[in-house]
Amino acid sequence: MNSTIADGIHYFGHTGFPLAVRRVQTESDHAPSHPHDLTEIEHSHDFCELVVVTRGSAMHMLEGAAFPVTAGDVFLLQGRQRHYFFERTNLDLINIMYDPEKIALPENELRRMPGYCAMFLLEPSYRRQHRFASRLHLKRVPLAQVERLAEEMERECEQEISGREVALRAKLLELMVFLSRAYTGSDATEAHALLRVGHVIGALENDFSRDWTLAELLEIAHMSRSNLMRVFRKATGQTPIEYLVRLRIQRAMAMLRNTDLSITEIAMAVGFNDSNYFTRQFRRILGESPRSFRQGKA
Repeated sequence: MNSTIADGIHYFGHTGFPLAVRRVQTESDHAPSHPHDLTEIEHSHDFCELVVVTRGSAMHMLEGAAFPVTAGDVFLLQGRQRHYFFERTNLDLINIMYDPEKIALPENELRRMPGYCAMFLLEPSYRRQHRFASRLHLKRVPLAQVERLAEEMERECEQEISGREVALRAKLLELMVFLSRAYTGSDATEAHALLRVGHVIGALENDFSRDWTLAELLEIAHMSRSNLMRVFRKATGQTPIEYLVRLRIQRAMAMLRNTDLSITEIAMAVGFNDSNYFTRQFRRILGESPRSFRQGKA
């Protein structure tokens, strides 16, 4: 089967805010629900798509593996993940499509929530391994709350009135927080495994200047060293310590831009006990010294 690219321009427009809400309803003839409806055609995106199953059931083919979905399932499709639905039975979906880079989401704050780390960062990578059992499944009342938020976002998308972008970003964040908290309360065994790593990421984000040891992170995760390293690297592409170093450098970059603190003071503030080591790590990651970065951003 040939795969199609779902280009964001078809949903956001040439100059539109990079967030759109589309509904998919299954009619007897399976007619498209909206222009560029690719529900039954294998495709991938150049954006993220949050899928909320509000009614019915279907099989979901994702990266060559088929999983059943039913009303209450909520999951994130990251860019370039090939998928489509088949064997639809009264299936209704809400697709919330957004470009996380262009919408400027506060990732540092979001990653402080273990549920966000588990659902939005880890679960998409472990979906195949867990046979989709790590997905979020909402009961009727929380599903209705998600539908309400999606409807509010849909109205904002359609009205195009002043303040639309601010309102849409705020509602997307409200939805992400709601889903992250719901994921934290999931009773699925596979979800608990991802939440343990989410707690580690959240701990690093919440207290990045602390002199963390691997033993402390293993205690938070309740995992073996090899298991934590494997899951963490698969989710982030880094070891926990490398993640922490890059997080500190990111925070240092903001301080170099926005404060008059000395480089040594900034190094200490973000958790480096040695300013020379800080400079070496900064140069390794960014290809220039902290002093050069500050001068270039002045």
